[in-house]
Amino acid sequence: MNVFLLAALVAVVASEGYDYSKPSVYSPLAYPTSPYVSTPTHTGTAHPSPAYAKSNEHTPMPYNFAWAVKDQPSYNDYSHQESSDGNGYVTGSYRTLLPDGRTQVVNYKADDYSGYVADVKYEGEAKYQEYKPASYKSAGYPSPAYPRPTYQNPAYPSP
Repeated sequence: MNVFLLAALVAVVASEGYDYSKPSVYSPLAYPTSPYVSTPTHTGTAHPSPAYAKSNEHTPMPYNFAWAVKDQPSYNDYSHQESSDGNGYVTGSYRTLLPDGRTQVVNYKADDYSGYVADVKYEGEAKYQEYKPASYKSAGYPSPAYPRPTYQNPAYPSP
């Protein structure tokens, strides 16, 4: 109990002499010449809050892009196109060749009112290989032949 009180007293005394307005020697704020660290302004509080730029502070700009991949040897066939009016309304579509031979086409629109709305369609007809049930195929090697253990009756001395 005495050790706990002594530790608490030392912690209180040590914290009263610390100046929070200056950065620590071990803090990156102690070296303002670094290009990655900006010294925050002091607000008069013990711990000033850092001033970070918000990531969503940008003006929307209209854009338009499109790309496609068609590689016959690897059976890759897909594309994507999208455009925006700069006011938050986005329209686009993408298409993908599926393994069953069909092409999946997705037309979508997105805005702040209705969110993301997609219309999915399929072109072509699915083609599958004919089903053949697996037939039993014996192993190409003989099954192992284990020797039978032979036990002999122990010879008991006669009484």
